[in-house]
Amino acid sequence: MLAPHLQNDAAVIGPVAPPAVHIMSWNIRRTIAGTRKNSPDFWPTRRPLVERLLRAEAPTIIGVQEAMLRQADDLTEMLGSDYRRVGRGRRADGRGEGCPVFYDTSRVELTAWSQFALSPTPTVAGSRGWGNMVPRVVVQAKFRTLAGARFGLLNVHLDHLSRRSRRRSADLLASLAQRSPRPAIVMGDFNDVPGSATYRALQGAGLVDTLERARERRGRDVGTYSGYKAPKANDPRIDWMLATPELQVLVAAINSSRFEGRAPSDHEPIQSVIEIP
Repeated sequence: MLAPHLQNDAAVIGPVAPPAVHIMSWNIRRTIAGTRKNSPDFWPTRRPLVERLLRAEAPTIIGVQEAMLRQADDLTEMLGSDYRRVGRGRRADGRGEGCPVFYDTSRVELTAWSQFALSPTPTVAGSRGWGNMVPRVVVQAKFRTLAGARFGLLNVHLDHLSRRSRRRSADLLASLAQRSPRPAIVMGDFNDVPGSATYRALQGAGLVDTLERARERRGRDVGTYSGYKAPKANDPRIDWMLATPELQVLVAAINSSRFEGRAPSDHEPIQSVIEIP
């Protein structure tokens, strides 16, 4: 049976010992100018909640979505001196929302990384296409564990309005995953639900849902977009973590932790503990 959503600082998964790797994906909700202090969106109020969750979970790698530069800097500070990050903002000048990937250098080594626009011209920073009104990006990182196992990771935020953009982006993601070191993980905010054309396209490319593949499920059986409210089973699950099938998924969870009844973000993090063949 899945546990109720956690209160305060109990970890859903927490630190894991090598050779396992703990991976998290989380839309942390961007900062918005003019947000009132009493709004659940207000970053100075949410920041300590985000830090409490990250300190409890201690992921080896975390990919976030909607991070503004100040927020990415804050996460770098929260995670501590062992962590580094890759990824820029989605605009042509490297500013704006981003999908940075943070990794624990005491556990994994970054061997290469790239950032692509989700557009017909993926190598042109800030480019748009397929119906998305704002630039969308994916960060690709390649890692090696201290034991020498290699794997790839893609962290993405798909468009919230254009179905066509999401579907075409899925094709680009599938192509990048196929060219990535195997095994590979594709994760992020897909703004679509399991069973959608986007989801089926990635399944058709050989990717499997870690929540479905895991030997053990933790946390509540809820969606990933709660809008700061109490999480429910019928909330949309628009954040996914997919993987190539040779990856061993030991544990997977949707983390619906609350702190004195408050949510750190309008999205719930998704987490997996994996073993690299």
